[in-house]
Amino acid sequence: MVEFSLNNEKVKYSGDPSKRLLDVLREKFLLTGVKEGCGEGECGACSVLINGRLTNSCITAIGSLEGTSVITVEGFKNTKQYQLLEETFAKAGAVQCGFCTPGMIMAAQALLLSNAKPTQEDIREAISGNICRCTGYNMIIDAIKMAAEQGEGLW
Repeated sequence: MVEFSLNNEKVKYSGDPSKRLLDVLREKFLLTGVKEGCGEGECGACSVLINGRLTNSCITAIGSLEGTSVITVEGFKNTKQYQLLEETFAKAGAVQCGFCTPGMIMAAQALLLSNAKPTQEDIREAISGNICRCTGYNMIIDAIKMAAEQGEGLW
């Protein structure tokens, strides 16, 4: 039995402790904002925050989560930080097909929690674990920079 906080609610999981967090989130908890892109921890589509740290759920065993706090994009979406990121991603044209967007949003949140005034280079480094095949990244970088500038005091 694994007990942890999922989107600020205590939950329990009693299945196979070696099962991937990605699969448990999608199948048991019906949280489909996490996507499977590569299944190897290389693309960032499955990104979540575990104890505030950006983590690939496709390479994280559910059994390793005892006592942790997991936040998915669904758990983040009702916050002022998310609303600002959603707004700036739209303004900057940072969303095209949308497959990478939840992971990019979580990467942006992780960055802004640790660095509320990131440089362009900081942003590039923070999203380097997330693959986007549509935007060319510049619009995503612009959106995160815009959120940092407009979100004074949110992070």
